[in-house]
Amino acid sequence: MLPAAPAEGLSPRGSTVSFPAMRLLDRYLLRELLLPLVFCLGGILTFWVAFDLFAQLAEFQKAKMHGPDIAEYYLASTPEILVIVLPVALLLALLYALTHHARHNEITAIRAAGVSLWRLAAPYLGVGLTFSLVLFALNELVVPRTTALADDLLTRRIRPAGQSGEAELVRNLGFYNARERHRWQIGTYNLKSGEMTRLNVTWPLPDGTWAVLYAEQGRYTNGGWAFSNVSELRQTSPTDPTLVPFLKTNYLAVAELKEPPEQIRSEVKISNGLSIRRAKRADIPLVDLLDYLRLHPTLLPADRAWLYTKLHGRIAAPWTCAVVVLIALPFGAASGRRNIFAGVASSIFICFAYFVLQQLALAFGSGGFLPPWLAAWLPNLVFGGAALFLISRVR
Repeated sequence: MLPAAPAEGLSPRGSTVSFPAMRLLDRYLLRELLLPLVFCLGGILTFWVAFDLFAQLAEFQKAKMHGPDIAEYYLASTPEILVIVLPVALLLALLYALTHHARHNEITAIRAAGVSLWRLAAPYLGVGLTFSLVLFALNELVVPRTTALADDLLTRRIRPAGQSGEAELVRNLGFYNARERHRWQIGTYNLKSGEMTRLNVTWPLPDGTWAVLYAEQGRYTNGGWAFSNVSELRQTSPTDPTLVPFLKTNYLAVAELKEPPEQIRSEVKISNGLSIRRAKRADIPLVDLLDYLRLHPTLLPADRAWLYTKLHGRIAAPWTCAVVVLIALPFGAASGRRNIFAGVASSIFICFAYFVLQQLALAFGSGGFLPPWLAAWLPNLVFGGAALFLISRVR
């Protein structure tokens, strides 16, 4: 039940609630929300892990993983799972809490005291905005690292001895910096250390000629690349394409080649994504997408549509938590003694409809049928707009 408001909490006419009473009300509403939120989040996470465990049990056995390895794998996967399930848990908890308040006529009493629906929803909106920022930080800063750790755990026990770093090696890598016109062909590249072997690099010189470098090894140091066992060839003039030997040395640092290992790693991630069109939301961080777009100002229309849809999608996805609050208000705050489990049914239907619209919109955006920004934000715009309309009709 609602906490009793102090006598001084009412205005002389008794129609409005004072600031201290509002703070007391906010704390009460938050307390009544956070407890079901913890239970919903724990239940959904448990169900998710159990279902995924049965689905991947054969793969875990093939990877020769033991019980502690599996536990470590799911611990590393938790941030990525949270990005997906937190909005669902928040919606379910909100509908449960609001329906509980409505069944006991608490919302009617609060509004009769002069508190508007928007003021009543202020603590919920604060939770939604906070969770949106948390999800954005998780998706960009934590999930890429923990996902890589989980993938490494899957192969840790089956990698041949002496090849512990095989998972970090990329073979036959081509990398082109369109802005600087630097073209790299790399035999093997180590994603973790940034070392490369059997490479050749082509870049333009200030006089309009081109230089081509062949090296056995390359390492990024002091803001530039240094190579060992080097042979360099150059054009004699801009009009003559013939390359002639320029130098041969055991060690050479080239100041013109400034592409850091982070940019090359982003090239690998984006190239893999373009080749298989992965649908996971947490696979490519914004910094990698922006690096790739900066280095590739000219792209095929299909690749441009996919990349920008992915870019806007990563920005739009965390704000689902804020939209969830708007959706829950008209469904949960309506007066009447409804069954609490109606909130569960409403949550399932809303989540299913949102997911279907999201996947359709992203597919149309990736295919170039919708502007990328509209494809990414369409579910939030549709459900947020519908929620605002329904809120305006709540009496």
